[in-house]
Amino acid sequence: MSIAESAPWASLSSHAWAVAKLHLRDLLQDEGRSRAMRVDAEGIALDFSRQNATEETFALLCSLAEEAEVPGKIRAMFRGDRINTSEGRAVLHVALRAPKGDSITLDGSDVVVEVHEVLDKIRAFSEKVRSGAWTGATGRPLTDVVSIGIGGSYLGPEFVHEALRTDPDCARAAEGRRLRFLANVDPIDVARNLEGLNPETTLVVVVSKTFTTAETMLNARTVRQWLTASLGEGSVPKHMVAVSTNLDGVEAFGIDRGNAFGFWDWVGGRYSVCSAVGVVPLALQYGMGHVEQFLAGAHRIDRHFLDAPMGRNIPAILGLFGVWNSTFLGRADRALLPYCQALLKLAPHIQQVDMESNGKRVGLDGEELTYTSGEVDFGEPGTNGQHSFYQLLHQGRVVPADFIGFTRSQRPMDVQGEAVSNHDELMANFFAQPDALAVGKTAEEVAAEGVPPELVPHKVFPGNRPSNVLLVDGRLTPEACGRLLAVYEHRTAVQGFVWGINSFDQWGVELGKVLAKRVREQLARSRKGGAAVEGFNPSTTAMLRTYLGS
Repeated sequence: MSIAESAPWASLSSHAWAVAKLHLRDLLQDEGRSRAMRVDAEGIALDFSRQNATEETFALLCSLAEEAEVPGKIRAMFRGDRINTSEGRAVLHVALRAPKGDSITLDGSDVVVEVHEVLDKIRAFSEKVRSGAWTGATGRPLTDVVSIGIGGSYLGPEFVHEALRTDPDCARAAEGRRLRFLANVDPIDVARNLEGLNPETTLVVVVSKTFTTAETMLNARTVRQWLTASLGEGSVPKHMVAVSTNLDGVEAFGIDRGNAFGFWDWVGGRYSVCSAVGVVPLALQYGMGHVEQFLAGAHRIDRHFLDAPMGRNIPAILGLFGVWNSTFLGRADRALLPYCQALLKLAPHIQQVDMESNGKRVGLDGEELTYTSGEVDFGEPGTNGQHSFYQLLHQGRVVPADFIGFTRSQRPMDVQGEAVSNHDELMANFFAQPDALAVGKTAEEVAAEGVPPELVPHKVFPGNRPSNVLLVDGRLTPEACGRLLAVYEHRTAVQGFVWGINSFDQWGVELGKVLAKRVREQLARSRKGGAAVEGFNPSTTAMLRTYLGS
């Protein structure tokens, strides 16, 4: 039976009509409701009282989770069941941050033991590079790292890198080192990432599970050419390493097999930052100790997600309200609004985690869904976003939002003569914006301020716009970054579990790759042999002729 045919689903559908009559400016006055719609766990205070919801809504959503067997599906994921049914794979990114001594058995092997074997290898390698014991072809230390990947092979690592680079402890550990991420096949991205680098001091990490990803391998060959033009072909084993499972491909490329760091088919790309995909470049930049703190933070939320009941489970609550907003209230968008500049890459990473996971049209049974799933994610750090797209949030479309803040700054500053510190100024906006979205401003309130009648409609704020507020205790440390990552990974899984879809495959990326291959072959024939453009629709044929003729 489809979840849409269940009693909790029917109750929520009818309940949505009742909630539509309520306004958050009134709901927020209820102290009991505010207490009931807040959870404090694992150093995170989650306030969801600004959702268009009542305590009854919350209870119905928890009933829906039980009906969809979400707790059992969570346990199945942690057990290593093959919940990625279309590919016959387990989904075990939680094993990547499990501590030594934990055990998850898959096909007769303890995968936690395997994970720590790779982590130990990365630790030894990164310490050699960082200490200068591993040098480049000319004997100089390797102080600059270019990590080449695409999609999950760079979005997660780049998010974590940006989050950590202004943490004081991490900044000291990274002093004198540079880390860059090359993803786009556009040669401009190559030029930007190599700008100012010296081949003699550069180490390249090629991240590709199969070592066949077209964009990644072209960029890898391009950077190898840059290295060998200066240092010769013999420099490749000293200046290039790989994160891959295709050891034959790695060796054929010129990289020593011993310098390849593996991961497993139960690690999806967008969930791979805690594997060698992220750990290798991050350990080279910050040292393995800080990376271990990051992994420990993610594991802390993993345990909370597995053990906490639905009504006190932070990722589950976020996921259930995501379903409520997108499926039952018809709000397809979601804004991620971190009030911390170091989280500038959070939204791009979670875009992939969420949209590649839950952008599905059929359920696990292959039948087309009768309801909408997935959300359109976007975001920008506050206060920058306030002067960009908040106009739409306040007076345009209704866009549910997550506000994320910290009680302390990575880099606290006080300016003499100012009433508050720089971080307090930031957080004043953090607390004000959710209330402004929720409460709004009526025509009567605007008129009472003496605004001319013809301008009153322009200055009305409808309010009643939902948001979650997540306040993290302390500053953004590696451990806190890990917690935040795991919260959003598991939020995505909960929504998929409720919708009855496979959040762990991504067949939607395949068709474009196939068509791109046909175009690539045509371009090669036309450029080298003057072959006419053929086999495409009239529009593409005309555009290709224009491109080739320019």
